[in-house]
Amino acid sequence: MRDLANTGTGQARSFELPRLAISDGTIEALKWLALLLMTLDHVNKYLLHGAVPTLFALGRIALPLFAFVLAFNLARRGTLGCGMHKRIAGKLLLFGSIASGPFIALGGLGAGWWPLNIMATLLVATGIVYLVERGGFFRTALAAALFLIGGGLVEFWWPGIALTVAAWQYVRRPSWLALLGWVVATLALSLNGWAFARMPLVNASMWALAAFPIIFAATRVELHVPRYRYFFYVYFPLHLAILWAIRSVA
Repeated sequence: MRDLANTGTGQARSFELPRLAISDGTIEALKWLALLLMTLDHVNKYLLHGAVPTLFALGRIALPLFAFVLAFNLARRGTLGCGMHKRIAGKLLLFGSIASGPFIALGGLGAGWWPLNIMATLLVATGIVYLVERGGFFRTALAAALFLIGGGLVEFWWPGIALTVAAWQYVRRPSWLALLGWVVATLALSLNGWAFARMPLVNASMWALAAFPIIFAATRVELHVPRYRYFFYVYFPLHLAILWAIRSVA
């Protein structure tokens, strides 16, 4: 009987989902990778007119990586008490607003200013995470409303927000439900095209799913990459402005 009990316990443990314990340096490395992929994608989109399919495919991995890094940092212990959500939201709002000028000038949007850039996507996700973590019926309802309204205004739509929130849930407390939501939301980046609304596909590619092996592989390595506090926030509007300037004089 003892052997059977031990066997059962071993089988149960074999189905336990892994916790995503990643060193600070490796998290920074994931940010750098996402930044590189995003830059290559934008060069291909705005300067090469999407002529390089490989760059387009690699660019699909950028959002899931950025979203995961944000989710991972928001899932750290003590973030609610130290006001991290508000600080991150403030920086996303500030630099996302600055980026709106060149982002709109580069064109390729649905209509004028719409949708808002990726920093707005991460801003909405941060607000939802904050409300859910604070808890209570009113805040939960407000988080749902923010998801429904915000998802229609930002780049990558509802799937971009959903995968960030699901990744945060998984990092906090690994579960099959959180993992399923994370995978489905990432998959929805490619399938997000409702015929009745004539909305185009977000990615038209399954390459966003390639972020998962990268993220889980990151738990196996410990890199020592330094953190530059505002670099990534400043880089986003700056690189868009540079691309716009290059295209304007070309």
